[in-house]
Amino acid sequence: MDSNNQEIAMLTEIPVEAEDLQTIELDKEMPVMPLRNLVMFPYVVMPITIGRPSTLKLVNTAYKKHQPIVLVCQRVADMDDPGYNDLYHVGVVAKILRVFELPGGNTTAIMQSGGPKVKLESLTRIRPFMKGKVSVLDEEQDDENNDEFKALMETCKELANKYLETSDRMTPDTAFAIKNLDKGSILVNFICSNFPLPANEKIQMLECSNLKDRMYRLIQVLNREIRLADIKQTIQLRTREDIDRQQREYFLQQQIKNIQDELGGGQESEMEELRARAATKNWSKEAAETFEKEVTKLERINPQSPDYSVQLTYLQTMLSLPWGEYTPDNLSIPNAEKTLNKDHYGLEKVKERILEHLAVLKLKGDMKSPIICLYGPPGVGKTSLGRSIASALKRKYVRMSLGGVHDEAEIRGHRKTYIGAMPGRIIKSLIKAESSNPVIILDEIDKLGSDHRGDPSSAMLEVLDPEQNHSFHDNYLDVDYDLSKVMFIATANNLGTIPPPLLDRMELIEVSGYITEEKVEIARRHLIPKELESNGLKKEYVKFSKPAIEYIVENYTRESGVRELEKKINKVLRKIALTFARDGYQLTHDIKQADVRNYLGVPEYSRDKYQGNEYAGVVTGLAWTAVGGEILFVETSLSKGKGGRLTLTGNLGDVMKESAMLALEYIKAHTRLLDLTENIFDNWNIHIHVPEGAIPKDGPSAGITMATALASALTQRKVKSNLAMTGEITLRGKVLPVGGIKEKILAAKRAGIKEIILCVENKKDIEEIQPEYLKGLTFHYVKDIKEVFALALTDEKVNGAIDFCAEENHKEESK
Repeated sequence: MDSNNQEIAMLTEIPVEAEDLQTIELDKEMPVMPLRNLVMFPYVVMPITIGRPSTLKLVNTAYKKHQPIVLVCQRVADMDDPGYNDLYHVGVVAKILRVFELPGGNTTAIMQSGGPKVKLESLTRIRPFMKGKVSVLDEEQDDENNDEFKALMETCKELANKYLETSDRMTPDTAFAIKNLDKGSILVNFICSNFPLPANEKIQMLECSNLKDRMYRLIQVLNREIRLADIKQTIQLRTREDIDRQQREYFLQQQIKNIQDELGGGQESEMEELRARAATKNWSKEAAETFEKEVTKLERINPQSPDYSVQLTYLQTMLSLPWGEYTPDNLSIPNAEKTLNKDHYGLEKVKERILEHLAVLKLKGDMKSPIICLYGPPGVGKTSLGRSIASALKRKYVRMSLGGVHDEAEIRGHRKTYIGAMPGRIIKSLIKAESSNPVIILDEIDKLGSDHRGDPSSAMLEVLDPEQNHSFHDNYLDVDYDLSKVMFIATANNLGTIPPPLLDRMELIEVSGYITEEKVEIARRHLIPKELESNGLKKEYVKFSKPAIEYIVENYTRESGVRELEKKINKVLRKIALTFARDGYQLTHDIKQADVRNYLGVPEYSRDKYQGNEYAGVVTGLAWTAVGGEILFVETSLSKGKGGRLTLTGNLGDVMKESAMLALEYIKAHTRLLDLTENIFDNWNIHIHVPEGAIPKDGPSAGITMATALASALTQRKVKSNLAMTGEITLRGKVLPVGGIKEKILAAKRAGIKEIILCVENKKDIEEIQPEYLKGLTFHYVKDIKEVFALALTDEKVNGAIDFCAEENHKEESK
């Protein structure tokens, strides 16, 4: 139903039928006609354009039967099928005087609302047109000869005429009608119906129970509308003045440009091009103002001046940045999971974290990007994982190497007043990415240095703080830039060299080394296909067997990652490429374990294997190194000598030496625990050695290993076979937890260890390791060194054991 409220005037030429609507008896059920943006008041005749088929059917039916209808306004004008709650419940009863068929298929009905005012109690049906039950709302009668009433009426007339003078939405016919209306109720209802006031305010006026209240409310609304119209007129005058001033400035600018063309010439088109590019940028108000100021400054510089190129470079840098340009994220969890699994084998924790980020982004719609730090040994795939994350998210990928960066300006940029100034690496990366939400890899963040030129790690604090980086300030740009949508992924080998404030801003995810089985799978799925392509070989002519790959891993590499393995595979394929280049593709090369030595020569490494328990004082320990876990042997021997001297060898660090002294002091204080004679330490020197003396060793994790080695040597008791241990010791004999548990467990498994002794607090680390890595291993969790001795030392003496008691008795007899 579309009401014609553009040009509404009273239709005085339409004769009102003699029948008074006030006398019509209300039926139990009446037709209800919903109106859009139109509220009818009593005693008003008005044309209404019919739009809805259901309303057209209602009008035709009511007109033929001379039946009155109820007119109500709907709350939302755009709704085609309103329900009871979508209508205002106060309306009027009206009669259809005429129905006109207009050109274009439209129908207009002339309505006369003669009353009464009614309340819509309910809708009884919707089809074929709306019907409902109504009740009469009685309206109090006012004395129109009252002075107050006359004053109100005159005020309404004056305000209505004043409103008509300021409004361009009303026709002259309306002013003529108001001038000729003397009856108060008809005048007020006419103004309320025909003036373009908000529908909800018209409803409030219709709900008034008497005419005087309605007039007061009408005066308030008209006063407000007139005041608003005056304000609009003032604004228009000011705008006209601004336009005049702008035109004057435009002519002056044109004169300046003409003068500049005469002096330098040829730069007008360049300025226009810069401004045209700027018009397409979705940047902040601050950036827009800065750009315009700098362009104006450039216009005043002679193109022959050195400052011209400096200023032009700055503006081009601003225009090159992707202000507010974002690539849409691919938030498909299955697709991301598939991409990550395709590109990388293992790394379950990292993949899970990325999928969690995607899930939150999908549910929330927007969030601050996380700052992730992947740390672990070299060659485990930290950098390439960033590329996979970008691919999974369908974001642009930029790698930023931080190794060896010493200058703070590399991050924040130089101020543009310096000669040769340029933006920092962050801004350069965004220009390269052409997007404000790329994935930026901060490679080797632990290699950031500092010198007299500043501390770049301190400059990174703002970049990597989600609470600050929405307004990152580059010295060259000198305008805040939003980095909150950028996903930063830092990589590091050693967290110890990263400053604590910077470390605190990042979410740490450990990317630990791979076991042999994982390296074999990585080689099969990724490394071999990649190297075949890079060496120009067809995959159907070269095939690696699993034992061959495993043999390369075990005997030609010693690393946590797979970088060395990739080089060895490349070496094999280069030799095969030489054969094919020389003889052609005559044979298919199926590379088996026996063939590896022909390609790679003598094995470079041999894994440490468990050496048995035939010797007293030799205990297997577990160590963490930069290339993964290793087993090490702590050897203890005794020699006769006065003073009980302790000798430590094996290139041990200070912490490891202190662990040895702690272990010895504990055993001296608890000789009864091991049934040792009191004076054994006065007559025997102790020597502790850790093999491979050329390799530096340090750390507290060999504490319980050294204590057990000393106990075994002093008691000459065998150590339990196929047993290894790791843990720190205190002077009270307490066992403390240590790190690198996963790498140590994998090293023990490779060496053939069956049982491992750990601190009870390391149990949580074991629970995080995947079950397949723990098969065949038994774990003993201890709190005290006494428990270690009980588990590790057997009652069996070694062959040729020294009888310390007999030695002491012999000395006494010789005296």
